[in-house]
Amino acid sequence: MASSTILSLGSASPLALLAVSENSKVPPQKVKFGSSGLTNSFLKAKGNSSLKSQSFGRISMTVAVNVSRFEGVTMAPPDPILGVSEAFRADTNDAKLNLGVGAYRTEELQPYVLNVVKKAENLMLERGENKEYLPIEGLAAFNKVTAELLFGADNPVIREGRVATVQGLSGTGSLRLAAALIERYFPGSKVLISSPTWGNHKNIFNDAKVPWSEYRYYDPKTVGLDFDGMISDIKAAPAGSFVLLHGCAHNPTGIDPTPEQWEKIADVIQEKNHIPFFDVAYQGFASGSLDADASSVRLFAACGLELLVAQSYSKNLGLYAERIGAINVVCSSSDAAARVKSQLKRLARPMYSNPPVHGARIVANVVGDPALFNEWREEMELMAGRIKNVRQKLFDSLSAKDKSGKDWSFILKQIGMFSFTGLNKAQSENMTNKWHVYMTKDGRISLAGLSLAKCEYLADAIIDSYHNVS
Repeated sequence: MASSTILSLGSASPLALLAVSENSKVPPQKVKFGSSGLTNSFLKAKGNSSLKSQSFGRISMTVAVNVSRFEGVTMAPPDPILGVSEAFRADTNDAKLNLGVGAYRTEELQPYVLNVVKKAENLMLERGENKEYLPIEGLAAFNKVTAELLFGADNPVIREGRVATVQGLSGTGSLRLAAALIERYFPGSKVLISSPTWGNHKNIFNDAKVPWSEYRYYDPKTVGLDFDGMISDIKAAPAGSFVLLHGCAHNPTGIDPTPEQWEKIADVIQEKNHIPFFDVAYQGFASGSLDADASSVRLFAACGLELLVAQSYSKNLGLYAERIGAINVVCSSSDAAARVKSQLKRLARPMYSNPPVHGARIVANVVGDPALFNEWREEMELMAGRIKNVRQKLFDSLSAKDKSGKDWSFILKQIGMFSFTGLNKAQSENMTNKWHVYMTKDGRISLAGLSLAKCEYLADAIIDSYHNVS
């Protein structure tokens, strides 16, 4: 029986074995090994492995291929919102429009950094501020001004120290931290979420193991608010549920309750002993007024309700990548607020330890300085005004081009950076496949990604998709 020689394939790669028959008389230097095959196949004495054998003339190779311990991990589906941007970038058509992600763009459809943000960053450089760790609860100056911005500096909940404020990782991280608080201290309590809602809300509560159900919100017949359905579902929920509300510029519909409807919602929540939980992502960016956009939250606080409010500065200060926001918990006493804050810190510590400092300092500088604050309000009014102009132009274009008599006025009744077009999934797919307009499949478009010059093109796409796709 012929003996065989065992060759090692190099100490730098995983161990693989090659058995070469000595009868082949092939000199070792004539046997070449490519870098792609054998270096990725290796034999382990233990573990999941299988043998593969292949012959090349009189040279026989036997290689053990290790099976990954992660074979059971499936490919996750693309994110329904962020995946839109990935598809948009791959499209080479010049007419393409990205109306999926809610990020402000200039009339030239370019990202915009606020001038007041640049000034705040220059101040930081001049002061030579360091990059030391923040406390778990975040930057004290940020926590102070963000709570005052939300509730008003003279609000009794601020004066009496009844707000527990912890800096979070923008709106998403703040919501997640609040969800962890609910799961730990209100076990079994359900969160009521509007139908429809921002795509990540359900993910956040699922991940935190907090049960949720939906309440009616959008009425497809009127492309407006199903107020009666909303009130009925809130009343029917188990007492002590958390009711997730959008403080202003409801995402994705752009449909907000009227001031009178907000009062009714507050009354029903109070009657049912529910806990309101606001998501405020667009303060000042929806209407152009910081006070008007916080009026719903302030109304509930004035009713004496304990409540949670998640904040984000991604939109109104354009700090998308800085991940800056906060979770605020309004309590009935300062003592309760201190205890809640201590537990929020306890939850944050193993989750992310402490928050980033750069964005927090920007907010503290802008909101805390009267001159910069006034400049910020002016810039916000300009951004909100551009979106209002685009909204009006889109309505005008639809009304002029659509000869069917359809009423498109719901577009003007909506508010904020989004418009809920009423298009279904098939119609939304036609918008993308035929017209290269990238949007979420629920029919939501981001007007912040639209320019006045593109409104007529978008109107053509919407009319075609609405009338010609069932």
